[in-house]
Amino acid sequence: MSPINLAIVGVGKIVRDQHLPAVAKNGDYRLIAAASRHGTVDGIDNFTSIDAMLATVPAIEAVSLCMPPQYRYEAAEKALSAGKHVFLEKPPGATLSEVADLESLAAARGLTLFASWHSRYAPAVEAAKAFLAGTTIRSMRVIWKEDVRHWHPNQEWIWQAGGLGVFDPGINALSIVTHILPRPVFLTAATLEFPENRDAPIAATMTFTDARGLDLAAEFDWRQTGKQSWDIVAETDAGEMVLSEGGAKLSIDGKLVHEEPEQEYPMLYKHFAELVKAGKSDVDLAPLRHVADAFMLGRRKFVEAFYD
Repeated sequence: MSPINLAIVGVGKIVRDQHLPAVAKNGDYRLIAAASRHGTVDGIDNFTSIDAMLATVPAIEAVSLCMPPQYRYEAAEKALSAGKHVFLEKPPGATLSEVADLESLAAARGLTLFASWHSRYAPAVEAAKAFLAGTTIRSMRVIWKEDVRHWHPNQEWIWQAGGLGVFDPGINALSIVTHILPRPVFLTAATLEFPENRDAPIAATMTFTDARGLDLAAEFDWRQTGKQSWDIVAETDAGEMVLSEGGAKLSIDGKLVHEEPEQEYPMLYKHFAELVKAGKSDVDLAPLRHVADAFMLGRRKFVEAFYD
């Protein structure tokens, strides 16, 4: 098959750091256009709106949407209605209902919709899933703590309603947990800490269980300085499993058993091309559903104001 004519919408830091390099190295794509209010991509047609891009470049076959989640539904609906396959950066939308509507629209038009979860493609995630499948899990702890000033400097959208706050990185942890556990889990309690001047939380603690009474707890915090923590620790009958550095390394009882170079976004685009060629979609909403449950069930605690 000839390369897929791809367009990218929302040219910001994640696009420059991850999407563009991944697409450039994948022969399944030909990047032909971009739309963004401020950013541009050298060597292709650039527009300030998706409407102008779709109207001017009919050769586009697929669109990768990388704007903040609050604005993604409208762009995705326009792309699907124009007959384009759609790649959704995580989280796939601001609400579960809007993503469900996009899934229905894609199915009705015979198009691919891909809700991407890049952390599931971290190097040691599949090895962790295989390990857990072969043993009994006694408990699991998720520690996802980082410095928001380093990773999201001056990004006001992330503090607005729908921007998810600390769940923007926390949902990466939930995407791994929902992938590696052998059974579905559900939220039992949560506390969300909101800065008094923000509409999204800066920290959260959550507890989960499953049909067999699994003891699972998660801590998300955006106030961590120094070394960042992206770890999942499971106590099992086969020993202590530590999936560390965001899924990059797997250790069992202190012994490193799996480590490879990071290839998250190249793997995402490889999978998207496979879906397009096969005429299929991949829209797993489990991570976003857990975040929605936390907002619905969680207790709110107000903390000191946060300023960049």
